[in-house]
Amino acid sequence: MEIKHNILIVEDDVDVAEMLDAYFRVQGYDVSTANWGEDAIKACQNKRPDLVILDIRLPDIDGYEVARRLRGNRRTEDVPIIFLTEKRAQSDRLQGLELGADDYITKPFDIQELRLRVRNALQRSTQGAINNPVTGVPEGGLVDERLADCLKSNDWVLLLVSLENLDGFREDYGFVASDDVIRAVSLMVHNTVRNIGNASDFVGHLSATDFVVVTQLDTVSNLKVRIQTQLEQSLDYFYPLRDRIIPEEPHARLALRMSKLLPTQGPFKDIDHLKTILLKQCS
Repeated sequence: MEIKHNILIVEDDVDVAEMLDAYFRVQGYDVSTANWGEDAIKACQNKRPDLVILDIRLPDIDGYEVARRLRGNRRTEDVPIIFLTEKRAQSDRLQGLELGADDYITKPFDIQELRLRVRNALQRSTQGAINNPVTGVPEGGLVDERLADCLKSNDWVLLLVSLENLDGFREDYGFVASDDVIRAVSLMVHNTVRNIGNASDFVGHLSATDFVVVTQLDTVSNLKVRIQTQLEQSLDYFYPLRDRIIPEEPHARLALRMSKLLPTQGPFKDIDHLKTILLKQCS
């Protein structure tokens, strides 16, 4: 008998909540809704959901506080959380990542994209997947294991490759096109590391648009220059020909940010501290 997953939708806009409720019920899910943060926490205590779609802006406590309390409870600490919000700033994404969010989607959203991201998050949760479903690049536990190894030695350098403004690109061209972008970026990063890096180098996801390369001091400068040059030369080609040169864009163009982190910039308390410092280097 096929398992019917339960989704909790936490959204204060009643129209949006009802639309998502109806849509995901048609998709075969059990759905419950909450319009307030405190109600969402109580609902999770009464019946553990398989996934939470969580708006950040709520009438009482915000979605970040809801996520923080769910992560702090043994019963709900592993429940996948997808933030659904109007916030687009990198600081908002960083805060969500620090709280262990599984995904982050901005409004207005494509319902088909949300459906696929819900499916992917549930697959990762139920099957214990260790690779990103779009790129095939390691994420989650595998990345944490490699970063934990870094904390045990001083023979490493972390290189962060961050793709910016993908949300705006997705709104203009759709989630299929945006997935093609992140897939192409991952291939460029991976191929560059394979071609000029060390045999022991590692590439993984910190988030959907943030890649971390674990390498060594003697190769990090060459890797950074090669990755940056190749990606910056390629970003315009992700756009349709008619949109490659436009004076005024409805959204900011795709852009690249990179930073590196050395052991001497520590000490680092734990893996989460290491990730936070690395991401702030790039903000």
